[in-house]
Amino acid sequence: MENQAKTIVTEFLTAVQTGNNGQLAALLSPHIRWEQPGDNLVSGIKNSSAEVFGMVGKMFELSGNSLRLTNIKSVTVNGNEVACLLQWQASKADGTTLDVENIDVYTVNNGEIVSAKVFTSDIAAENAFWS
Repeated sequence: MENQAKTIVTEFLTAVQTGNNGQLAALLSPHIRWEQPGDNLVSGIKNSSAEVFGMVGKMFELSGNSLRLTNIKSVTVNGNEVACLLQWQASKADGTTLDVENIDVYTVNNGEIVSAKVFTSDIAAENAFWS
């Protein structure tokens, strides 16, 4: 179980880095529960892969398509849960930048990511950038 969970999440993160939307859709459960931190235009609970893709679309819109997963610092496993330390960067045309570490915790069941909970190292920066 642990190896499958780690493989699924690693494939997901690679697809995020390469922009492989088909692979992303295949790895996310249609009924995923995604918890995005903060009080901004992209935060809150998403209850489907369609809502997650809508959130990501909004992030690309707000960042002028600059949002990047720049570093996968660690991928750790406990059963079917996978915690990842990730580095994200983005910038806006006005020069505003975001450079933040997140810890994402994914739950994998039946070969799909069924839940994700995102923790940020700098909620104030996220709220300012995504507002």
